Amino acid sequence: MSDKNTSQALKDFVSETEEIIGSLNLDLLKLADSLDSGDCDPDVLNGIFRGAHSIKGLAGMFGFDDLSELSHSMESLLDGLRLGKVPFTQSLVDTLFSSLDVLINLIDGKNRDENFTIDLSAILAQINQAAAADLPGAGNPLTGLGIDAGILNVLTEYEEHRLLENVRKGRRLHLLRMDFDLASFDLDLAEITQQLKQQGEVISTLPSVGADSERIAFQILYGSDLNQADIELQLNREGLDIRTYGDAVTVTEADEFLLEEPTAIDTFTADSSLPATAEDLDGGSGSLRSISRTVRVDIDKLDLLMNIVGELVLSKSAIATISDRLKGTAEKELAVELGKSTRILERRLHELQKGVMDVRMVPVGQLFDKMTRIVRQVANEQGKKVNLDIKGADTELDKLIIEDVSDPLMHIIRNAIDHGLESPNDRRLAGKAEKGLIQLWASQKGNHVVIEVHDDGRGIDTDKVRRKAIEKGLITNTQTLTEEDVYDLLFMPGFSTRDEVSGLSGRGVGMDVVKNNIAALSGMIEVKSQPGQGSSMIITLPITLAIIKALIVRVGEKTYAIPINSVFETLMIDVDTIQSIEKREVIELRKSTVPLLRLEQAFALTASDKDHDHRLFVAIVGMAEKRMGFVVDELLGQQDVVIKSLGKALGFVKGVAGAAELGNQKTILVLDVAGLMSEALRGESSSNV
Repeated sequence: MSDKNTSQALKDFVSETEEIIGSLNLDLLKLADSLDSGDCDPDVLNGIFRGAHSIKGLAGMFGFDDLSELSHSMESLLDGLRLGKVPFTQSLVDTLFSSLDVLINLIDGKNRDENFTIDLSAILAQINQAAAADLPGAGNPLTGLGIDAGILNVLTEYEEHRLLENVRKGRRLHLLRMDFDLASFDLDLAEITQQLKQQGEVISTLPSVGADSERIAFQILYGSDLNQADIELQLNREGLDIRTYGDAVTVTEADEFLLEEPTAIDTFTADSSLPATAEDLDGGSGSLRSISRTVRVDIDKLDLLMNIVGELVLSKSAIATISDRLKGTAEKELAVELGKSTRILERRLHELQKGVMDVRMVPVGQLFDKMTRIVRQVANEQGKKVNLDIKGADTELDKLIIEDVSDPLMHIIRNAIDHGLESPNDRRLAGKAEKGLIQLWASQKGNHVVIEVHDDGRGIDTDKVRRKAIEKGLITNTQTLTEEDVYDLLFMPGFSTRDEVSGLSGRGVGMDVVKNNIAALSGMIEVKSQPGQGSSMIITLPITLAIIKALIVRVGEKTYAIPINSVFETLMIDVDTIQSIEKREVIELRKSTVPLLRLEQAFALTASDKDHDHRLFVAIVGMAEKRMGFVVDELLGQQDVVIKSLGKALGFVKGVAGAAELGNQKTILVLDVAGLMSEALRGESSSNV
C-alpha cells in the first residue's frame, strides 16, 4: 500500500475511533451517574461494551497491538460487569475512565505518528485488579420460581444474569406472548419493546411459531414492578397472553398457560437486526443500500473547496470591474450583458459559499460532550461535587474554530472548579448546596457565537488579585484600577493567586494562553464576578473565519480589511465633536461614550497628507458589549475576502488576523478587531497611573 493510501487509512481509523470515543465518554458518564442507586442501565453498559469491542476490532485491522490489548482488557472487564461477575463500584468506574483517557492519548499519538506507543503496564494492572474483585456470595434466586426449563435452557449467560438481577431487585417476572403480521413484525416488535423498557427491562425475546403462515409469534421475558393488569393496560393489544412469576400469579395458578418450546430459530434480543420485509425472510435479496445518508469528509478537503470558492469570488470581482470599465466605452451593450451575467454569477457563488459553509458547521454539543468528562475528572481530583448544566448545545460553529477553542475552554472549566467552587464543607458553611454548579451555555448573537461558563462558587477576590499583581511587579501600589482592569490581570503571563503549586494550577500558566488562543480566533473573553455568588467567563467568537464580508479601508498609504461582522456602523464626524477623557479620545454616540483608536497610530504609519482638520471617517466596531471607533482615512466599500493565515513566522504580529487578496491581485491585511480593542483598552488602563 502506498504512503498516500496508508495516510488516508490512518485518517479514517482516527475519525472512526473518535466517534466511538465520543459515545463511550457519554455512556461512561451515564454509568457513573447510576452509582448512587447501584443499578446500572444494561443498555448503557452494553453500549460501552460494544464501543470497546469496536475499537479492539479496528485496532486489530491496523496492527495497533497496544490499542488492541488495552481495549480487549476493557472489554473483558465490562463483560464481567455485564454478567454480574464483577461488583459495580466507584473503583471500577474510575478504572474505566482512566482506561478511556489512555485510549484517547494512544489514538491522538498515532494520529501524529503511527508508531507512537506508551507503557500500558500500570493501566492493565488496574483493570486486572478491578476484574479480580470479589462479589458477595449469593445463592441462585431462580430456584423454586418454576420458570420453564425450555426458557432457561435457551438464555445466554448474559440474559440469565439479567434475569437474576431482576429477581434480586424484587421485580415481577412476566412472560408475554403475542403474534405479529409477518410483513411488519420488525416495526411492531420494536415499538412494543420500547414501551416495555419505559417501566422495566426486556430480558430476552424468543421467536416461536405463529397462528398461521402469515404471522410470527414472540415470547418476551420481562422484568418490571408492573402487575399483569398494568401491562395489559399499557400495551392495549389484542391476543396478548401474559404469564407472571412473582406475587401477582403463583406458578401453580398458571398451569393452564401452555408454554411452548422455542423453535430452532437462533435466540436473539429485540435489539438485534431484523429482516425488514417478508421477502427478506423468504431469502429474497433485499436492499444493500446504507441506512445512513451521512458522508464523513476530511476538513482539509473542505478547506480546499473554500479556497476555490474564494478564488472564484475574487475572479467575480475582477469581472465586475471590467464590466464597469466597459460602460464608459463604445461597448455599452456588451457591458450591460456582462453586468447581468456577473450578478447571476454572484448569486450562484453566494449559494455555493453558503453550501460549503453549512457543511463546515457543527454543533458545539460535540465540544460540550468532551467537557463533561473534564468536569467529572477535575471534581474527583479536587474532592468536590459538581453538577454540569448545558444549554444551547445545538448552536453551530465552524469545525476548525470548535477544535481551536477546545483547549481554552478546558482551561476555563478546570479553573472554575479548582479556583471558583468551594469544598463541600465550605459550601455547607456558606449556606450553599454541597454540589457546586458549572453552567456551560452557548447562543448565537448575529454573526457571533457566545460561549458562557458560569460557576456558583466564591467569586473573584479583587483585593487578593491586586495584592498578588503588586507582589509580582505587574502593577504599582499607587496604580488605580477599575474592576475590569483587575480581571484583566488574571490573563497576564505568569500570574496566579495560588500560593502553592498543585496539579491543576498555581504554576502561572494557562489563562494567558487562553486569552491568546481566543484572540487568535478573532474572539474576545470577558470576566464577570460577584463575591460569594460565583464568576462567569464569556467567550465571543465569529461563526467562521473562512470567507467573510469585509469593510475595506485606507489608512495612510495602506489598505486594510475589517470583518464586517464586527462593524456596527460607519460615520463621518466633525473633529470638534472629539473629546478627551483621561488622555483618551472619545465621542458621544446616542448617549454612549465610545473611545477612538487612530489606526495610523496603532500601526505607527506615516500620517496621511489628507486634511483631517474638519472631518474624519470612523468605523464603529465591537465585540460582545464593548464598542470602539476605528479612525481611518477613507472607506473603500465592502467585499468578500478569504482570510489566509500569516503562519507561525508572523504569528506574533498584534492586531492582525490574517491576509486577504483583493480582485486587483493586491494583498491586504485583515484586522483582528478583538485584539486591537483589547490592546487599546489595556494601554488605556496602564496609562492611568
